[in-house]
Amino acid sequence: MVKQERAARTRESLVRAAAEVFAEKGFTAASIAAISRRAGVTSGALHFHFDGKASLALAVEERAVRTLCEAAAVEGEPEGAGGPLRVLVGSSYTVLALLAEDIVVRAAFALSADAAHSSRVDLRGRLRLRAGELLAAAGRAGLLADGVSPQDATRLVVALTVGLEGLAGVEPGRAPRQLLTRIWTVVLPGIASDEVAAAVLVEAFADQETD
Repeated sequence: MVKQERAARTRESLVRAAAEVFAEKGFTAASIAAISRRAGVTSGALHFHFDGKASLALAVEERAVRTLCEAAAVEGEPEGAGGPLRVLVGSSYTVLALLAEDIVVRAAFALSADAAHSSRVDLRGRLRLRAGELLAAAGRAGLLADGVSPQDATRLVVALTVGLEGLAGVEPGRAPRQLLTRIWTVVLPGIASDEVAAAVLVEAFADQETD
């Protein structure tokens, strides 16, 4: 049992070290030696757990997926005022916070956009799918503005979501969240009915103030 716990800790340390090095240097420039040094283990110990950089990158991406899934589970079902639109807005703050605070999530998104790395985990695709599902539900519930289709709304929200990576690195503190609030204040009234947009904005922003 002690040996298994030690192995699990070593693997965890390697995944985090790999995320840090990938985020700093990119997939191509990251080296096994740099990752093993960052984790405080030998290259031999690294190879005991992972075949190489590609398997480390996959572990980073899979860990990020689990983190995002756990966060989505906490957000709950699209019920209450604004329903799916409230969840959609809330999830954007969650993703922004993870990008700013979780190096594994940040590295995974960088890897998925790295042309030198053939990612097997489409993080952006997962976000697009989730946004599409929520906006389709909003459309069925009659929450979208007249003339706005769930498909058009999804394209707009996806563009916003992709920009969260840059927004997360604007500056430390609450500034990125405040910028996201201002963005939603402009975007949401364009895709939702006036009454629904107002209700969602009030509830979502009240939630952010209590964080």
